[in-house]
Amino acid sequence: MTEFLFIRHGETDWNRQQRFQGHIDVPLNPTGQAQAERLAARLAAAPADAVYSSDLVRARQTAEPLARAWGRPLQLVPELREQSFGVLEGLELATIASVQPELWALWAARRADYTLPGGESVRDFSARVLVAVTRLAADHEGGRVAVVTHGGVLDMLWRHARGEPLDGARACLIPNTGINRLRWRQGALAVESWGDDAHLADLPQTAPAAPLAR
Repeated sequence: MTEFLFIRHGETDWNRQQRFQGHIDVPLNPTGQAQAERLAARLAAAPADAVYSSDLVRARQTAEPLARAWGRPLQLVPELREQSFGVLEGLELATIASVQPELWALWAARRADYTLPGGESVRDFSARVLVAVTRLAADHEGGRVAVVTHGGVLDMLWRHARGEPLDGARACLIPNTGINRLRWRQGALAVESWGDDAHLADLPQTAPAAPLAR
């Protein structure tokens, strides 16, 4: 068995603006930086065996305070990046709906095999994520691992753990720097707790976790 702490990155300005981030490197804003420090302070007394992160800057900046608090090297895993949204990356939701109505309608239908121009399908994205997580589970059998990643990655893990289809809208809340505890045993994921962001209780309200722009 492998214990996982999966954590969404802290807030970015593009989260607040409801822009598709995808593979674009967008840094944390001041709120996101404060969230990352709160996360590290909360978990400092219970170190994991290893700390991994997506290689995108918003995930790295979130993971760095935690890695320092635990005295662990931060290891980057490009396969744990957000889904690629192709031509929609960098655009706001409201803009897409008005200037790319046909693309918007196809994307909003949330079909697992639909691929945006220049992007990747949900099915391919899910497969990429699961290959990476399977490898980490094998590398840390019997251990405890922290992984800082993205909302879309967490959505894929939620669906896999609960046996939910890849088609359709997201069904779980995924707050910035929320702690999601999962257990990997014999190739299967199980959710122990989800979306725990108690460390943010007295911070200003964060950006809503948009179901489409991650």
